[in-house]
Amino acid sequence: MTRFAGVRAVLFDLDGTLVNSVADLAAAFDALLAERGRAPLGLARARGLMGNGPARFVENGFAATGGLPAPLDELVPRFLALYEGRIAAETRPFPGAVETLARLAAAGLGLGVVTNKPDRPTRLLLEALDLARYFSAVVGGDGRRKPDPEPVHRALAALGARAGDALLVGDSAVDVAAARASALPVAVVSFGYTETPAAELGADAVLASFAELETLLGL
Repeated sequence: MTRFAGVRAVLFDLDGTLVNSVADLAAAFDALLAERGRAPLGLARARGLMGNGPARFVENGFAATGGLPAPLDELVPRFLALYEGRIAAETRPFPGAVETLARLAAAGLGLGVVTNKPDRPTRLLLEALDLARYFSAVVGGDGRRKPDPEPVHRALAALGARAGDALLVGDSAVDVAAARASALPVAVVSFGYTETPAAELGADAVLASFAELETLLGL
């Protein structure tokens, strides 16, 4: 059944949707903790901090290990520097992501990324994984961030698309809220970083694989 057969543009979240990046983010944050004399946070706890941008990640990560040792405007740039130094050491696209992006692009769909990750590491990561070539719109989290609809609107404008012709694919309540605020249908992957089960996020579809996305789009 082609639930989204009229879609002409697809916007993707990045971390937890297209790429499995938590290992590199966790390692960068553990390196920052070590610089401050703290014990590591670890992969499992870092996973629960994903999705709201680096400032919230750093703030909550330090809160979980004893509180902020310095202002965020000092800690966040250092965290990002450590992260960019290992931007794709372990990060890889989720299974099937590259193949689906290639098929969507070949079918003439406009593709975009809308993420709360800052612009610079977003673009560095897309280039490092050879994914940048698929996207005509890349909107990072340097300005207003999801669930605010503004970054979704910017991506649609860059693609020359309208909300009625587009679909947002993410992995979290933040993505669902951004889609609803933008009047877009939304699908969530079941393998992302949300601590709430994907089926309980209120999306229009839950995807167990990227192949399921192709089916829903009628490809």
